Amino acid sequence: MHFAQYYLDCLSQASYLIGDETTGRAVLVDPRRDTDAYVRDAEAAGLRIELVVETHIHADFLSGHLELARATGATVCFGAAAATGFPIRRLSDGERIPLGGDDGDGVTLTVLATPGHTLESICLVIREHPDDEVPFGVLTGDTLFVGDVGRPDLLSAAGHSPQDMAARLHHSLHTKLLALPDATRVFPAHGAGSACGRSLSTETSSTIGDQRRLNYALQPMPEADFVRLITAGQPATPGYFAHDAALNRDGHPLLEPGPPAALTLDEALAARDRQGAALLDCRPLTAYTRAHLVGSFHTSLDTRFAEYAGSVVAPGTPIVLLAEPGSEQEARLRLARIGYDHVLGHLPDPAAVLERCPALTRRSHRIRYEELVEGQGRLSGGAPGVGAPGGGGAVEEKPAGEEVSGEEVSGGELGGSEVSGEALGGVESADRELGGGDPGDGGPGRGEPVGRGGTGRGATGRGADGSWPAGVQLIDVRNPAEYEAGALPGARNIPLAGLRHRIGELDPDRPVVLYCRSGNRSVIAASLLETHGFGDVCDVVGGYEAVAADAA
Repeated sequence: MHFAQYYLDCLSQASYLIGDETTGRAVLVDPRRDTDAYVRDAEAAGLRIELVVETHIHADFLSGHLELARATGATVCFGAAAATGFPIRRLSDGERIPLGGDDGDGVTLTVLATPGHTLESICLVIREHPDDEVPFGVLTGDTLFVGDVGRPDLLSAAGHSPQDMAARLHHSLHTKLLALPDATRVFPAHGAGSACGRSLSTETSSTIGDQRRLNYALQPMPEADFVRLITAGQPATPGYFAHDAALNRDGHPLLEPGPPAALTLDEALAARDRQGAALLDCRPLTAYTRAHLVGSFHTSLDTRFAEYAGSVVAPGTPIVLLAEPGSEQEARLRLARIGYDHVLGHLPDPAAVLERCPALTRRSHRIRYEELVEGQGRLSGGAPGVGAPGGGGAVEEKPAGEEVSGEEVSGGELGGSEVSGEALGGVESADRELGGGDPGDGGPGRGEPVGRGGTGRGATGRGADGSWPAGVQLIDVRNPAEYEAGALPGARNIPLAGLRHRIGELDPDRPVVLYCRSGNRSVIAASLLETHGFGDVCDVVGGYEAVAADAA
């Protein structure tokens, strides 16, 4: 048997190539959109990809079933309950897919219908020989993860509530997957960082036995308790999920490779002004915060670039990339993996352009939490300057020998109050989503910052008039589970994934202070607010982790 897992870190997504080396017949499961690696590896192993199997209609990425069918002639397969806009082979519960020869021996896949995450969800049990008592493994899609189970609230079908889907998921887990031998390997479709669950492990495989013992959602409990457990506290859903689910279900244009066209600054600005294009700055965070084009969005290629871009830029929006030289093709490909194909071009060497055009640039306004507290009585709500790249404060260089892990603080103004920049040690720049739930509203509150073991929601000492002085809007853009575990006093929770849809809840004429876990999502959120006309926006350097570390 040939078995290969392909794990895409930037989307926490796994796909699988399974083949019988005797016959050369193979199946590809849950492919990403750029399929060259699969085709190349199959050819090198002497395999023919005959079937492309989707464990369900994905929402978090644009799948490559159509691209792979074009490249190989393979048949696209879904669970029997799937309704698609293109021809498919429907796979029934208990159906066997033999990859061996006419003698009936060889690699065999068995389909398990496992509704719950979606109605059409399936899992695939892999046996090297059809009568093996202990399977080699099971591809669990989004039904079972390492450390978690699929969320039931993303694609609930018409007439099916998340609670109903959760009950179906409970049945699928206990009657199908947990009926497999403990030694059966578990290969899920996602790992840590994916918004398809809240407690996914960094491990990309496990066993049924280990998950039976260690997975919180598989512990013995009544079905009603299971339903309550997994319908609460799920991460906020990135804004592009519904878009991708529709494309995966109905069909989409095939991926066309090639680098984006080079544009001049005038062409880029014209695309923004005349076509509504988003200027998407995907340079590292430190480069963006030092100087960026006024009105540009930010999400760095060294983070969860596509997911964050899909949270702040609406599907279908034309995009102009501002990328470091040589990285524009990677940026375009990663956007294509979530179905953002409308890339008009890129601005070559944006740093040089910004240096030549200081009147069009802005520096991000970033402060330490202590400076926010000390300056709250002086916050006036005045808009910071936009013209000069300094914007009110000089960038402080990292002190010699001090490790800042990609976070460098620039100074700035908040409503006319000068603050200085200072590098902080131990700050993580690749801010990872840690889980959460439906977007929450933290409400105003006052008191000391709540630690990880605190009561959550920054509730210590909260009073009816506990809002920040001078009308400051303090926004926590982490996921709700992170917020519930501890938050800054008075902070309101609007997760980054939902901020684009909830901008109307904020007052653009009042100062906004944003924070996340470590200072990455808050910069992305600030860029989103700036593009929507918020003039007085800053974020807390180092995020909640820096505050908690100082308080410890």
